[in-house]
Amino acid sequence: MAITKRHSLRIAAVGVVSAASVLVAGTVASAATPAAAVSAPQATAAKAGITAKPSVTSVKAWQLFRVTGTATGLKAGSKMVLQQKQGAKWVSLPAVTPLSSKGTYSLGVKLGLKGKNDLRIVSGSTASPVFNVTVR
Repeated sequence: MAITKRHSLRIAAVGVVSAASVLVAGTVASAATPAAAVSAPQATAAKAGITAKPSVTSVKAWQLFRVTGTATGLKAGSKMVLQQKQGAKWVSLPAVTPLSSKGTYSLGVKLGLKGKNDLRIVSGSTASPVFNVTVR
């Protein structure tokens, strides 16, 4: 059975946590020296990576949970997008939040597709490891 975009939007609804809360947490300036600030982007640009951790591993259908994580080698403000594996394809869900200046993000998520959901966070060509949330 082919899963259409309309079908995927019906089975997976995602709420995005206000970007303001993430950005407020990330406004504190780091205490790096100018030399360290210049060399850090060069060192991390080659090793871009994203972590993702759900607040729970099992939820009821349409129950809110959070996905939080960090990213290295990505610019502050980069779009962090939640993807769900549907069949053999990764489908981007309507959940986008910016990466904070501290390299962190947080998403509020609601899923309606019952069973084991394979999820990941992507930004450009960089993706987090796959994590699972079971919807009862």
